[in-house]
Amino acid sequence: MNYELFVSLRYLRAKRKQTFISVISFISIAGITLGVAALIVVLAVMSGFHDGVRQQILGNVPHVLVQKLGEDLNDPDAVVANVMAVSPHVLNASPFVSKEAMLLSRRNVAAVNVKGVERQNKIFHQDFLTEAGTDVEELLYNPESTTPGILIGLDTATTLGVAVGDSINVIPPMFTITPFGMIPKMKPFKIVGIFKHRGGFVDSYFAYIDLKQAQHFFDLGDGVTGVEVEVDSFDQAAPVAQLLRQDYRLPYAVRSWEDMFGSFLSALKLEKLGLFIVLGIIVLVAAFNIATTLIMVVMEKHRDIAILRSMGATSRSILKIFVFEGLIVGTLGTLLGTGLGLVLAKNADPLIKGLEKMFNIKIFDQSVYGMEHFPSVVNSSDVIAVVVVAMSISLLATVYPAWRASRMDPAEALRYE
Repeated sequence: MNYELFVSLRYLRAKRKQTFISVISFISIAGITLGVAALIVVLAVMSGFHDGVRQQILGNVPHVLVQKLGEDLNDPDAVVANVMAVSPHVLNASPFVSKEAMLLSRRNVAAVNVKGVERQNKIFHQDFLTEAGTDVEELLYNPESTTPGILIGLDTATTLGVAVGDSINVIPPMFTITPFGMIPKMKPFKIVGIFKHRGGFVDSYFAYIDLKQAQHFFDLGDGVTGVEVEVDSFDQAAPVAQLLRQDYRLPYAVRSWEDMFGSFLSALKLEKLGLFIVLGIIVLVAAFNIATTLIMVVMEKHRDIAILRSMGATSRSILKIFVFEGLIVGTLGTLLGTGLGLVLAKNADPLIKGLEKMFNIKIFDQSVYGMEHFPSVVNSSDVIAVVVVAMSISLLATVYPAWRASRMDPAEALRYE
């Protein structure tokens, strides 16, 4: 241990006359601890909400869409084959039909997007309310059924006042010309399943039918609206979309989920950055305490500084002594705050539930946010950023007091002693 660090540690141990300085040092450590812990917890919660919202948006929305502007895709099999070969990150590609329509039942009307999908689509991974708990795919793709099946959201079912097994009329924006005028096309469908939407307004707006049935109902022949692509990670959607754009230029349109809903998630990222800056002020305030402590120590130790200088200590060594002292306070506060923040962030959900049970209040309403658990995701990059910011602020707080100590004239300091 060099003597600069040794002297710094000795200065942190207050004598009886210097208890006040020691108290300020502990307050500085506590302030940095709370600031760092608050930053880590808030960033973890914001990351959890960001991932939860992203999961909700992608509940029934594909990662990448391949469509043709102004017309339908007439060669979906070729497009699917090309998409599957474009990247190893592509898990699945399937054609779909999507058209706006009205649902009519018992004088109630609901506007939906009727989507024709194939078997094994990811929409079947969620829970459905069906008759006798029968598998929803067996009901929807039952070739023996006289009335085609349809899946609707709980909100849509509530609006229409229908339940599983009821029949509804689907009215697309298509008309048949007769001697009596134009008559809207209409076809009855049987509700074979109801899902409780996981994606808010996105999923509640969809209704699902068999792809073949959709092609026949909307007079598309073998054409489809587009091809939806699933990748192995949310973050791979944009790179895969960029690769597909090289093969499918205009009039084709390739869009990732970020292109469709990225602006909303960008708002969440901006809010996260704002909270980071606001809570970083807590660390900044604690850093002022470090500066105050060091200034008081310099004033108290001016005789010691003069003696060290007269014994041969350089101004650089004096600078190191007080920089080390400030860094020790900042490092202790940062380490304690990081540990506290990680413990709170990792156990946010049980802590919230414990507080709700203890005080008999509702802090996190799962039905409002559509999440089963209080979201908290610790990203290593966020933790590293917090540690770097806290240590940088602590270091900057030591610069002026340490510089003043290094510039002290030994003769002036000892003149009145």
